[in-house]
Amino acid sequence: MSLLVATAKDHLKEAILSALEKALAEGAISKGEVPPCSLEVPADRAHGDWSCNIALAGARAFRCAPNKIAEAIKERLELSATYFERCEIAGPGFLNFYYAPRFYADVLKEIRQRGEAYGKSDFGGGKRVLVEFVSANPTGPMHIGNARGGVLGDSLASVLSEAGYQVEREFYVNDAGNQVNRYSLSLEARYLQIFQGEAAVEFPEDGYLGPDVVENAKRFAEKHGDSYVNFSSEKRRKALAQFALPINIQGLHDDLLRYRVEYNTWFHESSLHENGAVERVIELFQEKGATYEKEGALWFKGEEYGSEDFVLVRSNGVPTYVVPDIAYHYNKLVTRNFDLAIDVLGADHHGYVPRLKAALTALGVDASRLQVVMMQMVRLVRDGEIVKASKRSGKAITLVTLLEEVPVDAARFLFNSFEPNTRMDFDLDLAVQQDAQNPVYYVQYAHARICSILKNLKADGIEPRDCTEEELSLLSSPEEIELIRHLSAYTDELIQAARTFDPARITRYVVNLATLFHKFYNTCRVKGEEEALMAARLDLCTAARTVIRNALSLFRVSAPEEM
Repeated sequence: MSLLVATAKDHLKEAILSALEKALAEGAISKGEVPPCSLEVPADRAHGDWSCNIALAGARAFRCAPNKIAEAIKERLELSATYFERCEIAGPGFLNFYYAPRFYADVLKEIRQRGEAYGKSDFGGGKRVLVEFVSANPTGPMHIGNARGGVLGDSLASVLSEAGYQVEREFYVNDAGNQVNRYSLSLEARYLQIFQGEAAVEFPEDGYLGPDVVENAKRFAEKHGDSYVNFSSEKRRKALAQFALPINIQGLHDDLLRYRVEYNTWFHESSLHENGAVERVIELFQEKGATYEKEGALWFKGEEYGSEDFVLVRSNGVPTYVVPDIAYHYNKLVTRNFDLAIDVLGADHHGYVPRLKAALTALGVDASRLQVVMMQMVRLVRDGEIVKASKRSGKAITLVTLLEEVPVDAARFLFNSFEPNTRMDFDLDLAVQQDAQNPVYYVQYAHARICSILKNLKADGIEPRDCTEEELSLLSSPEEIELIRHLSAYTDELIQAARTFDPARITRYVVNLATLFHKFYNTCRVKGEEEALMAARLDLCTAARTVIRNALSLFRVSAPEEM
């Protein structure tokens, strides 16, 4: 939470405990062990800004009715040194506290002083975090699941950074293994078909049918002619893969950049094979006695570590796909020594995670240092119907074809509007609407509306200025108080989003902020009021603009000044 809110909470807790100690010392309550002083924000703010249940928690220890304890505390409360003006007793003995005007004034002062830094905290304590997301196979274009994963991973990294973690973004390039073997076989067939005809060269049954395979084979042929036709299949496939994969990887890079997603590192799976990391992990398992042989294959004793047994090395001596993944995560947490590794994965990886965690445990790594965010599937909807193909091409909608139809701002905002584990329908019609029904337009319009207010007042020679506490205390209408209270919660929302790995909290927060600002705008005039009130409301408008802009920039969504 913000320094201001944290201070308010700490001072309130001190006041409550001090009042309780007085009640105990004066004999108003029988002495007993003082319970923890827990403060919560009520779901209904009509019940106060903070609520404390210490009277209920202490009933047994003090051998006293909660209401009597609450009354004793209330009678001895000294709130003058806090940000609170009054306390009320509710229900069986809850103590509900209400902010004083000074608190609301100081919220606006804090936002003005911190500006772009408002919302940042040291919650993460500088721990190093690696967020790995998308990591699509370089064997074709990115699909809609990658579009959601790209926003989720990128936004989560931003939230963690704001919350005080040292964050790096990483793309894991699967440029080895069965997928690449299938891709090179597909390339080989298309290459040979150019010179020998489609009838003469059979295409692999499980080959990749994408147009990029044909295009890359043509490019290779244009560069090398038919010189590779008479080479061995192994040499030909290797050359084709070495030619095509960098093109595809660059394509992934360019498409993600268009989507405003940038990585610190593109980590290649092939490097784990080349530097011996895959073999070393197998050796480590054997050294720790975590393997056994069965029917010529090497198995991992998964049941001893909370998973199921699974094959590490096939009977033909080839490691299974999970071994490079184990080596990769060992590299993250041991070799590079990140405090925390976060993987954003599709829900189809659900059974894979226990295996990975069991393997890390066997290798002596604390498996809790690996956290996995499971992302549910996305369905595209148009006119209320499920859409599977692009209107223009008639083919499956990819990230690129989506961005040809939907603005990047809308795509990034809408994909981040749901918790990761929630299935979502992405409404293509809604994404291009320019009205209040479109959440991103609604928020951006609130920002533009504030900019318009500031611009119009500036034309009259009126600009925001520092207001006194007395002037800011004039902001007393329900709409003003509710808006300022919401602004004060921004830092805590960021911390909660970081704690739960759910950046959609901030999307929901900023939509609510826009709603509260529009309510304020429709009720409270800025221009034409008495000067002190106008200055205070102008300060409130500026604070709302700052927080909207901070939240949108967090997700790389623009904050237009005109719409």
